[in-house]
Amino acid sequence: MNAFPWGEFARGLAPAAGAAALVMGVTYQIARRKGVHRIVDSAWGAGFAAVALVSWALSTGLGTRGDAARATLAAALTLVWGLRLAVHIGRRGRGRGEDPRYEKMLSGAPRGTSRDQYALRVVYLPQGALVWLVSLPVQAAMYVRGPLGATDGCAVALWALGLAFEAVGDAQMARFKAGPAHRGRMMDRGLWAWTRHPNYFGDFCVWWGLFLFTVTAPGPAGAVLVAPLLMSYLLVFGSGKALLERSMSRREGWDHYASRTSGFLPWPPGVWPKREPPEGS
Repeated sequence: MNAFPWGEFARGLAPAAGAAALVMGVTYQIARRKGVHRIVDSAWGAGFAAVALVSWALSTGLGTRGDAARATLAAALTLVWGLRLAVHIGRRGRGRGEDPRYEKMLSGAPRGTSRDQYALRVVYLPQGALVWLVSLPVQAAMYVRGPLGATDGCAVALWALGLAFEAVGDAQMARFKAGPAHRGRMMDRGLWAWTRHPNYFGDFCVWWGLFLFTVTAPGPAGAVLVAPLLMSYLLVFGSGKALLERSMSRREGWDHYASRTSGFLPWPPGVWPKREPPEGS
């Protein structure tokens, strides 16, 4: 009676991909006119919000659907997370030039290929595909049947923990950077004393929380498990922690900070140290 409707879920995959592509396409046109491709970072969160909204609309309009309360809850949580992230990144980058990451990446455009064309190929298309793939648990949650239960409560709790780490960590960093006396110093206060990456840890919790909406019997959790695993890999070993720390490691005070602060999972300040910082750091 509560079997997962694979057919309805499958029919929603293409429209969800179209929503992600539309967000990336519109962002690309805006970025091309402005000559700054850093705004694609805002499209990341907006893309997830668009996919959630389209998936929710489709699930409620099909003859066979999942539990309406779970579908609405999963869509709402994704919208809140995605739009908050999009607005935060948009404000942070307002009035600034190209992000050094994209400047370096796009400088390698092959001869005969424009910078914008290369950006479409190596930035926008891959990010659109990742939005669609990582959002699979949200898409699947729209069709999971059966009433809300304890697992769904855990999903909300983990999502809330993640959002709190992201929002509070971002706010603390913004206040720190706004202080002239902090220029050139390493942020090591608040949540940043518990983990070197509270925002990435927050993302980690958000997406494992959304995945929990699919963990019901017989649910689609096994089929969409690749999504939170991929997000976790990107956050820790890909474009998140690993990439950022390659540049942070060149800053003064990094060795001392890294020696006493957890690299990802939060750990109480003063309890983490595993090695002595180099002399003079």
